[in-house]
Amino acid sequence: MILENKSIRGVNLGSWFLMEGYILGGRNIAESEFKDKFRNVYGDKELRKFEKNFRDNFITDIDFKNIAAMGANTVRVPFNHKLFEIKSNVFSENGFKYLEKVFLLAQRYNLGVILDLHAAPGSQNCDWHGDSRGKALLWEDKLCQKHTFELWERIAERFKDEPSLIGYDVLNEPVLGEKNTDVLKGFYKKLIKHIRRVDKKHIIYLEGDIWAQRIEFLKDLIDDKIAISIHYYQPLNYTFNLSPFYRFPGKIDNTSWDKKRIYKSLEGYHEFSIKNKVDIFVGEFGLNWRGGFWGELSWLESVLQVFDEFGFSYTYWTYKAVANNLFPDGLYQYVPNSEYINRQGPTFGWEIYLSLWKKNNKAISEFWKTSNFRPNKEIIGMLSKFFRL
Repeated sequence: MILENKSIRGVNLGSWFLMEGYILGGRNIAESEFKDKFRNVYGDKELRKFEKNFRDNFITDIDFKNIAAMGANTVRVPFNHKLFEIKSNVFSENGFKYLEKVFLLAQRYNLGVILDLHAAPGSQNCDWHGDSRGKALLWEDKLCQKHTFELWERIAERFKDEPSLIGYDVLNEPVLGEKNTDVLKGFYKKLIKHIRRVDKKHIIYLEGDIWAQRIEFLKDLIDDKIAISIHYYQPLNYTFNLSPFYRFPGKIDNTSWDKKRIYKSLEGYHEFSIKNKVDIFVGEFGLNWRGGFWGELSWLESVLQVFDEFGFSYTYWTYKAVANNLFPDGLYQYVPNSEYINRQGPTFGWEIYLSLWKKNNKAISEFWKTSNFRPNKEIIGMLSKFFRL
């Protein structure tokens, strides 16, 4: 394994293989909804061109080089199952070729890779980042479950010998709603069997219910090649800037938040880790950057210190995004208000591509490149300090 027993310290490559609205400066609608609109305007052939241009430009060699230069040792790679275009039970070769590119670049810069199924067939939650139109059909549709099992088995079979592979984050932020957690536990049991048919050596990361928060019911699935993944965005109204003008440390939602409070909020996961002899991987954590005036660096340093005290591995969300006033944004940010952002509206962010693509597709493709994005030196500096410990 590429890390040679080192702890995972890395970055998420959000939006590369699953487009998210806010990361592209726009509304949080499902990727499939946006692409349906695009197809209705330009047709299927042009949609394929659009997808290829985006994937060829949004993340490239320079981005892996940037991440390695920070001192990171891992990239978590979120993807939509539609990257593989499941049709008549056949998986498209294109998806595998894109992941081959990931491994090529990761090996070039000595980075480990965790593959993350961010949007499963039918969707595992009701949110835009699961490419959902408001329903989590994975828990209802046996065919969607079958496709998920088969997809992971195919991915594991294809990439199990890649030296950069760390493991498989098999389901991002599942939400069961009113269903019993036995549904997810049973699903995981079947999925683990499919992967272990072809790969018995790499780590399988399991995320709990309620957006990777509730994990107690997973203890029966643990073995020496299973790790538990959580996500940490607490306190949410502060990290996402959903309620402006909160400061850290300080009183947030009538609770005093400081490093001690962060420690307390994560202590249960550490106790679970010790009791069940299992590694905890914080697959996502991060916050909205407000110029550093509201204690953002203090929050980040406190969180990283607690992660290290508890021995948690982690990957920061996310590497790259259009600068926005909500949601965790990027280590590299697009700051100007270009015509491809148009923050004043009424149409803004990625939905403006629908009217501009025909005449401006080359310029839009160029706009996606990281050379147009500004590094957040403060956040990168803080992460690098801990990456290199």
